[in-house]
Amino acid sequence: MAKALIIGAGDGLSASLARLLSREGYGVALAARNPGKLAALAAETGATTHQTDAADAAEIAALFAAEGDAEVVVYNPSYRTRGPIAELDPAEVQKSLQVCAFGAFLAVREAVRRMEPAGRGTILLTGASAGVKGYPMSAPFAMGKFALRGLAQSAARELHPKGVHVAHIVIDGGIRSARRPESGEATLLDPDAIAETYLHLIRQPRSAWSWEIEVRPWVERF
Repeated sequence: MAKALIIGAGDGLSASLARLLSREGYGVALAARNPGKLAALAAETGATTHQTDAADAAEIAALFAAEGDAEVVVYNPSYRTRGPIAELDPAEVQKSLQVCAFGAFLAVREAVRRMEPAGRGTILLTGASAGVKGYPMSAPFAMGKFALRGLAQSAARELHPKGVHVAHIVIDGGIRSARRPESGEATLLDPDAIAETYLHLIRQPRSAWSWEIEVRPWVERF
């Protein structure tokens, strides 16, 4: 059975991914700082769970030692701190960079060490609007997501010729969730629909791989 590892799992997009990949026949592994919150999802999908700080090199190495045969790796964590640049806490800014970008590097590094010798595998990195356009009062998030996009592009150029598909998904809009329900006209991204885009990337023929795909609600302004 092919395996998929989702890092930064929760009850939103990653839950939709876990359900879809499980239905498609993947054995799913879920990693999060608090795996206790994943109990219901794990029971539903048959997934294993792992307590992992995505920005900790030793914990990421341990995660891949346990689940390193995954053919699909999804990096989904992010951390946002907001405020005027002059008033930002440097420790919070550092945490945002570590979670959004440095942790992704750690995960890609471990995945590539296993996928490159095999000549196959898919690595999907979840980006955001902030990775292509910085918003006011949100500099740390933009810094982290811009760095994530750079990692994805560099890794794709290096690894596509070696059979490893790396792709960056720009989530350009809000995602519907229990904490963020629709109010009136549907303007939020459906997490199940986004998950289908990830599955499309996993299944893309090598002759026409995408390194980046942008998804946006139909009301989003370009």
